[in-house]
Amino acid sequence: MDTPGKRLRQLIRQEGLARAMSAHSPLSAKLVEEAGFDAIWASGFELSALYGLPDVSLVTMTQHLDMVRAMAGHCGLPIVADIDTGFGNALNVLYAVREYEKAGVAALVIEDKTFPKVTSLIAEGRQDLVRLEEFQGKIDAARSARADADLMIIARTEALIAGLDQDEALRRARAYEEAGADMILVHSKQKTPDEIEAFVRAWKGSVPIVLVPTAYPAMTEKRIRALDGKVGLVIYGNHAIRAAVGAMQKTFAMIRAEGGIEGADREIATVEEIFRLQGMDRVKADEKRFLK
Repeated sequence: MDTPGKRLRQLIRQEGLARAMSAHSPLSAKLVEEAGFDAIWASGFELSALYGLPDVSLVTMTQHLDMVRAMAGHCGLPIVADIDTGFGNALNVLYAVREYEKAGVAALVIEDKTFPKVTSLIAEGRQDLVRLEEFQGKIDAARSARADADLMIIARTEALIAGLDQDEALRRARAYEEAGADMILVHSKQKTPDEIEAFVRAWKGSVPIVLVPTAYPAMTEKRIRALDGKVGLVIYGNHAIRAAVGAMQKTFAMIRAEGGIEGADREIATVEEIFRLQGMDRVKADEKRFLK
């Protein structure tokens, strides 16, 4: 049976490197699909920002799950869901995995921070990790809860974010692979790719690595592919909300400065383009067919 998890696994095997772009709404998910990305990153950071909240475990599982379900209903790409620490301990993970699988995701990313978490890239943020054994229990719980064996469980280690050394990051990654993780996501807040490249080169495990080059934008896909095929997924983690914020700030400032919308109207998407994304052509066709 074809499932989202199976499609994502096949894509990684065939292409070697899959590319996921962040989204925080059905509309942004549609734009990700139209841009030609392979998957959607259902970002907790972006959804927190959409609600005007800091990314410190304030957005509930219900809020995030509802948005993931809405995105899955409007877009055909595999969804990689960012579920932070799993919304609690291993028992919470059991419930979360079942619900997200029913929502139609292809993969779940769980990180080894304590709950509630603090967003990774904030300066001097609290970055406490759970015990290695506790996180292994979360991975085991996630695997046991899934009905589809192809649903991917991605273990995210924040060891480098927490200021620990590469040996500890590798130790945790190996332990998470032993617990049954399908992929390992390693995160870094260094401004160059050196730390991450060193980790990937030192990785001797059999499961692929996932990278999120937000802090080190010089890490191009060409550079990733040069890492002996060890990286299976690259996630562009928060570029949708950042692009949206920048565009709105520019447009709002132009309207205030010019005292009207004439200039801004030439710079932004047309109303007709929004109608297209909303599927208004189908509405018109359905009205013609069914409203006798």
